[in-house]
Amino acid sequence: MGEAYGLYGHIRNNKIRSGFLIAGLFVLAYLLTFGVILIGYGMSGYRVGSYVMWETWRVFLIALPFVTAGTALWVLIGYRFNVALIGKMTGSEPVSQADNPKLYRMLENLCISRGMPTPKLAILQSDALNAFASGVNEKQFTVTVTTGLLNSLDDKEVEAVLAHELTHIRNGDVRLMIIAVVISGVISLVGELVFRAFLRGGIRSSSDDRKGGGAIVVVLIGVALVVVSWVLAIVVRLSLSRSREYLADAGAVELTKNPDAMISALLKISGRADIEGVPSGVMDMCFENDPDDFADLFSTHPSITKRVQALVEKAGGRMPELPPHAPAMGQRQDLPSMVQASRSWGAPR
Repeated sequence: MGEAYGLYGHIRNNKIRSGFLIAGLFVLAYLLTFGVILIGYGMSGYRVGSYVMWETWRVFLIALPFVTAGTALWVLIGYRFNVALIGKMTGSEPVSQADNPKLYRMLENLCISRGMPTPKLAILQSDALNAFASGVNEKQFTVTVTTGLLNSLDDKEVEAVLAHELTHIRNGDVRLMIIAVVISGVISLVGELVFRAFLRGGIRSSSDDRKGGGAIVVVLIGVALVVVSWVLAIVVRLSLSRSREYLADAGAVELTKNPDAMISALLKISGRADIEGVPSGVMDMCFENDPDDFADLFSTHPSITKRVQALVEKAGGRMPELPPHAPAMGQRQDLPSMVQASRSWGAPR
């Protein structure tokens, strides 16, 4: 199944994308800075003339080294402290082998079979059924699981989820997602601050209508640049290929030799994955991000339907006789007929 989705090409592309995304962060930061300078001229009542763009360029060139240094510092902070930052945002707590020997043994055995170092473990107190991996190198890699997932899934299903997250680490997906979160986070934050200042400050119009009109044009151009950089930062997240989830499912099956456990885990998790209070960027990194209806077009994850179908068709998985969590299945509008059929297979006759 992994070969069908182009595993090695995916890993190679992730390395290339990581470099482009970091370069793209600097470009977006420069674009955002130029837009902010233009907005500043328009809102300050500065006399607008044909030379205003040259003035903007002059100030931008002065600010360029500081913007570059600030962006580089943000990337370093993201690389160095991403696990701690995500832990603070989600409220997850690290656990040692002594705290949960059973879970640690599952993870360690999977890593031994793959010949990779064992990541750290963390547990998030939440009724949601989900998990995610974080970190950018072997010293940082951490697999976080929710208490809801541990309480609702059996050992084989938990093992399948752990294998899925380990595959994300091996394939370079985690590093790529961290970079995407760093980009979207800083651009979105600055963009929001700029718009708040813009809405509060307004435009100081000149007594000369033409000058006042010129100031409005300058501000609108600046706002347009900020919006473009903001939207592009979001697109970075949304443009990440959904194939990474199919590949992670395939890698989990390769590790566990049990496609049925992955299918069962997906069906249990369906409709119960949303972690309250967790930023959308972190949810994008999770095992499941509950896409449904129109939102599915913009989701970073394929639907449970498509993932289960891929496991059945490509990995030889079988649908269970009775879905492990039937009520959640009724809440989903996009489940395929095979899931609906599986609900009736075990129903009383």
